[in-house]
This record gives sequence, structure tokens and C-alpha cells, in this order.
Amino acid sequence: MYGIHAVEEALDAGEKLRRIYIGDDRKRDPALRKLIERATEAGIPLRFEHRSFFAQFPYRAHQSVVAFGTPFEYVALDEAIALPAARGTRLYVVLDHITDPHNAGAIVRSAECAGATAIVLPERRSAGINATVRKAAAGATAHLPVARVANVAGALRTMKKAGIWVAGAATGPDAVQFTAADFRRDLAIVVGAEGTGISTVVRKECDYLVQIPLHGRIESLNASVAAGILLFEAVRQRAEGA
Repeated sequence: MYGIHAVEEALDAGEKLRRIYIGDDRKRDPALRKLIERATEAGIPLRFEHRSFFAQFPYRAHQSVVAFGTPFEYVALDEAIALPAARGTRLYVVLDHITDPHNAGAIVRSAECAGATAIVLPERRSAGINATVRKAAAGATAHLPVARVANVAGALRTMKKAGIWVAGAATGPDAVQFTAADFRRDLAIVVGAEGTGISTVVRKECDYLVQIPLHGRIESLNASVAAGILLFEAVRQRAEGA
């Protein structure tokens, strides 16, 4: 994982980090004081490297901070369903084959900020929790459980059997305006892939479809922006109903 916030949040969450590399020129940087102190307290080896060391990595937003840890630990779907609700009702985000890791990370970040219960994503043709997703999520992957499933439609059927309603982000005459939909119940919000939206088979598993009205010439919002709007509509409705 890379970037100050992603590594700090991993430390705060007690993730098992094997080693942290920091740029020589940032040894005494006040912005890294907390990170260095936490790593030292946790007994995690620190290595200070010349900036040329960081040039070997494919990503550029590392801020001269790179950590190596164990592979990300996904939870099983039944574990995600069994998690307690943070505020009385459960709230999930299901990613229907979102391949852009920046979008996936931004959605994870918004979901964690909204108090979501967990994220659900497919094993194939989808961004997994990699270094870029962790960076885009600003450390949210350290706090929010993520379930990986073989089949999204099948996962939705399992969730519905557990009393979770499914709302799909979509457009068209069969989709209601998102502010008119009920987001107060145990709910899974499904966000589709960039460009294509949710697939036909997943759309059929949704209890209802919700759309965000657009007033410009572009046909759709970025997936992560749409997810954020729907998540915080759920937050708003639940706060009003409390």
C-alpha cells in the first residue's frame, strides 16, 4: 500500500505490516511524525530510502511512503450479512464489475464515511482491493469489511433471503427518483460498471431501481459520485427517521 493516509489507517487498524519504506528527505517531516511513531511502537521495521528507490513502483502518488503487508483479507458473504448494523439498519454497497480501481477506492471511502456495513464485489472482471484501491480509499479498506463473491446476482439473492432489500442505481422509466425511494430499511445499493451500468441479470434481482436526475448533456454520473449521492441519501433518510 502507498501514501501517508493509507499507511496510517492500516497502522491504526492494527494491520500486519512487514516493512515501511520512507523517503530520506522526509525523515523529519512533521506530516510523518505520527506514522513513524506508530510504526516504531508496533515494532514494524522502517527503511529510509533515496527517492530513486520509489521510482521502481508503477504508481506516482506514493508521497515517498510505501508499506508491504499481508494480502488483503476478504470476508465471506455470510459473514458480511451477519455483521451488526452500525445505526439500527444494515447498509451495503454491491459493486457490479467496477474495473477502475480509483472508482472502486472512492466508493469504499464514501461507504466507510457513510457508516456502511460492508462492500460486496465479484471475484472476476472487477477491481480487487489492491494498492491503488487502498490509496484511493484513503485508508478506508482498513476499517470496512469487503466480501468477494463468485456471482453478483447470486449474492443478491442470498442477501434478499436474509431480509436485505436491493436498490439498483439505474436510469429509465422503471427507475424512481432516488429521493422518493425508501432507504431506511436494511439495504444493499448496487452500483454498475463504468459506461454499461448494472447488468441485465443483476437488474432483475433488484427490488427497485433508483435514478439521480441529470440536468446537463452528459448521460450519466461517474460511478463513485453516484454511489456517494445514494449513500448519503440513505444517511439523510435514516437520520430523519431516527
